[in-house]
Amino acid sequence: MTPRGPRRRAVLRAAGAAPAAWLVGCGRERALADIPARWVGAGHERGHHLRDLTAKSGSLPAPGSQHRAGALVLGGGIAGLSALRALVNSGVADAQLLELEDDAGGNSRGHTMGPFGCPLGAHYLPVPGPDAHEVSDWLHEIGLLRLDPLRRVSVPDERHLCHSPQERLFIDGAWQDGLLASAEGRPDTLAQYRRFGARVTALQRELGFALPTQRAPWTPGHAALEAQTFAAWLQAEGLHDARLLAYLDYACRDDYGAGLGTVSAWAGIHYFASRHGFRAPGDDEPAIDGGLFTWPEGNAWLMRRLAAPHAERIHTGRTVLRVEQGRHEVNVLVWNEATRQAEAWAAPRAIVALPLFIAARVLANPPPALTEAASHARYAPWLVSNLQLDSPLLDRPGAPPSWDNLAYAAAGSTTALGYVDAGHQSLNPVREATVLTVYHALPESQRSALLNDSASTWAQRVIGDLAHTLHPDLPRRVSQADLMRYGHGMRIPVPGARGDPALAALRQTTGRLRFAHADLSAYSVFEEAFTLGIGAAS
Repeated sequence: MTPRGPRRRAVLRAAGAAPAAWLVGCGRERALADIPARWVGAGHERGHHLRDLTAKSGSLPAPGSQHRAGALVLGGGIAGLSALRALVNSGVADAQLLELEDDAGGNSRGHTMGPFGCPLGAHYLPVPGPDAHEVSDWLHEIGLLRLDPLRRVSVPDERHLCHSPQERLFIDGAWQDGLLASAEGRPDTLAQYRRFGARVTALQRELGFALPTQRAPWTPGHAALEAQTFAAWLQAEGLHDARLLAYLDYACRDDYGAGLGTVSAWAGIHYFASRHGFRAPGDDEPAIDGGLFTWPEGNAWLMRRLAAPHAERIHTGRTVLRVEQGRHEVNVLVWNEATRQAEAWAAPRAIVALPLFIAARVLANPPPALTEAASHARYAPWLVSNLQLDSPLLDRPGAPPSWDNLAYAAAGSTTALGYVDAGHQSLNPVREATVLTVYHALPESQRSALLNDSASTWAQRVIGDLAHTLHPDLPRRVSQADLMRYGHGMRIPVPGARGDPALAALRQTTGRLRFAHADLSAYSVFEEAFTLGIGAAS
């Protein structure tokens, strides 16, 4: 018999004392506080540097060195790296990129724990559809896609596709295949699944959805969807089944960082209609699904191949303090974290590949569209916890261990978005030690707790929750917990965000200063960021 642990509300509270010792079978016990835990990846101190410098001295520091470039890219996330690549490919010989952190990649960075690679953020890329042709072209370039001369279609390198079994859900005391809760013996649930699938298909045909989103014309029908929350639209459509809502809420939190009651109905429909559709169990017509690429280190695999050809142009540890657009050039003041001195950079043009709320702060004279767009932007805090296991976990009945593993939770929950197994892509059939990457899209109200509470406190919450819901033996298997926190992890597509005229104005900016960031699409995915980077460099 497995002893019970603390209730979930005690584990997940945003502040307060850590959970007590956790009993884990065979009479053994281990205090969660004894598990080594640390913060890794981005440090908030650099992000707050501009605020701290001006508060301390009342002014920005004078530069200790001067630098010139043919073009500057500010920010080394996927949009910035894509923009740098496009500038170089277009013949800009001296394009340079300035990045805050010690490693480029933004939300697509990776990490290592012992011999294991693991993600610090995004961990997969769906095989791109026809609208994401810039992404497809690059995947051909690096060998992930190739042209089948007989069928005249692009086919993926199967070595990099997610291996089976891909997903499973823990519900009713057992694991089931897939993340959509079974409708077996539940005719009302099945009917709701089919009704939602039919509405997605109808809206695909009536309105059109694309990824990147700019490839689909914005119509009054899209605007009507975006004027309401997804929860309100579902209620108006008579879609109320608990299992359907739980799945849709999970999908929105996983892609957008917030649930049904926060994101727009456009965002909720776009999640399915722009990619794979929605198929109810037993339906004959398959959903559109070309598979997905993944690696133990997640999208860091992609990021490194995007950055490596231009490594000498990427300057990390540079905090942008000020950007001024002059008549003949753009002047940028940065803080060099290594030398602890300010640097002045100048170039005929610059691409601001920063989140909108940061861009609005560092521009000396931000355009009205930027000020307007930044004032509306809301961001989801994210916690990514990598748990190194020294031995395999005991498992529950049902579907076998998969790449993506999720515990069922009702809509409105703030529990984990499941975990991915870094060892899943291994060809070794024997389960061994591995790293589990656990994702939490936190409520905005928990941003301060994410900043102020210790890594140990958060690790105890994460491990305690998984032990309670899925794996009672987890605490004695974890040898190390490395946690990455994002205070502003991704933009949330709330009602009014995607159709904001200010975003359209920023996307269409011409001249010496241009903008490229997934924020301009009102949500954050690889395809949007990559395409916007190329567009800003053209």
